[in-house]
Amino acid sequence: MPGQRPLLSLALSALVVLSVTAGQTLVSAQQSPASPSAEPLSARQEPEIRLLFTGDVLLSRQVAAEIRRKHQSPWTNLGDLFRSANWVGGNLEGAVGDASACVESSEQSPCFGVDASLLPLARAAGFTALGNENNHAADLGAAGRESTRQALAATGLLPLTFQASPAFLRFGTTTVAVVSLTTVPDRQGKPEELPSIALQQKLRLARALASVVVVSIHWGGELLDWPNDQQRRQAQWLVAHGADVILGHHPHVVQEPECVSGKPVFFSLGNHVFDQKYPATKEGLIADCRIRGERVLCAALRTHTASASSFPEAAADDPAARQALATCPVQLSPTLSVSGFALRPQPSSPADTSGEIWIEGFVPGTPSGQPAWRTRPASVLSLEAGSFRGAQAPPFLLSLERHTSPIDSERDPRPYVYEVGPHGFIARWRGSALAWPLLDARLLPKSGGVLCALHRRDSFLVLSPESKGARVAAYRWNGFGFDGITDQGVVSQCHALLDEEGFADPQLQP
Repeated sequence: MPGQRPLLSLALSALVVLSVTAGQTLVSAQQSPASPSAEPLSARQEPEIRLLFTGDVLLSRQVAAEIRRKHQSPWTNLGDLFRSANWVGGNLEGAVGDASACVESSEQSPCFGVDASLLPLARAAGFTALGNENNHAADLGAAGRESTRQALAATGLLPLTFQASPAFLRFGTTTVAVVSLTTVPDRQGKPEELPSIALQQKLRLARALASVVVVSIHWGGELLDWPNDQQRRQAQWLVAHGADVILGHHPHVVQEPECVSGKPVFFSLGNHVFDQKYPATKEGLIADCRIRGERVLCAALRTHTASASSFPEAAADDPAARQALATCPVQLSPTLSVSGFALRPQPSSPADTSGEIWIEGFVPGTPSGQPAWRTRPASVLSLEAGSFRGAQAPPFLLSLERHTSPIDSERDPRPYVYEVGPHGFIARWRGSALAWPLLDARLLPKSGGVLCALHRRDSFLVLSPESKGARVAAYRWNGFGFDGITDQGVVSQCHALLDEEGFADPQLQP
């Protein structure tokens, strides 16, 4: 094909298959096939799924004092509501441990040390998960982050973190993905940037494997009762990259939910359990999202906390919020299916700290909960199917995975190519590298196997992971690996697909 040649001499690495051990890939072991006589439930036949998500939860300072003084749970008034839900989540402000271990801060910011003995109250109330991506998650440093994760898991609560995002929840044949992040700095350093390559990958993976993608985000300005311009831009970006529902927190006051490009956005759920005194901080929202048939419809449930208390109770309905969200139903998205197998991730477990996922394959005639096979766990960054060998051939899977490679001894993204069959994923190419260290990779749509790669600007000869900037390159599947493409028309298409934020240096040509 004109213009298709290897990328320099260094691009020979793109043709080299540097295998890793079988335990490090998604290649699976076969399980006993399920009986073909039972039909799976479709989403329309399944019962309604109810998901609740609260605003900011504080379990220290005056809240802890009130719990001990009253010998009551903060959720005494909301037990029936929480018990009616299939899943309840919230945003936990603080870190488990003694506040005396607080990391010094250059700003006037309180330190929230949480007594682990209070977490079972949340579990008993009906909470299933608590997010810990906020500006107080590092109040007690790295040790506090880890102790918080361990304490939540020991209580049976799923820790929602950026590192382990997306978290996957499964209800029958319906999978919900939750991506958690903070844009507000904590005591240890920078928050997650938005947009970012890592966030794009997490949203792509969530979109591929889940029918509903929920984003829990810490953002905005404290005590502002309206979303700022940055929140609005970020909401548009998140929706454009796959978010179905956005749950915001940090302002500590309610910011009214809106329908943004057809998706419900709760800009701020306000305080849920907190000890702030301003009248506006005593009001909160609970996002109430219900999956019925083939769509998701969300509502905003009001809560109010008395002036002398931190314990919320249900408040009067808000017709304006209800009307804004009533016109914002979300259609369930089809999840990835390849060669007759529907791919579903195993549900995230509170005890799993690796961030790796297991993918299960289901076939028609297999009842829910009985996969035909299950892959080994792997650190999957993104997953997509494409036609590598012509329109008539079964598609392959491109899996971007994080592995350590002997070529550079770094744990970085590596592209893998799989075929899907009766025994699971069959590795066709275990690529430790392309021409340069990799940041991201995607298949160019309708291209017959063109791989677009966003590379770091350093090389394997002189590694410099901290180097700024990037370069875009294109490759074509040759049956057993990838050849470099120097056709600038194809490279330009890869630029448009991968480098929307302008990471790449146009002077770095393939």
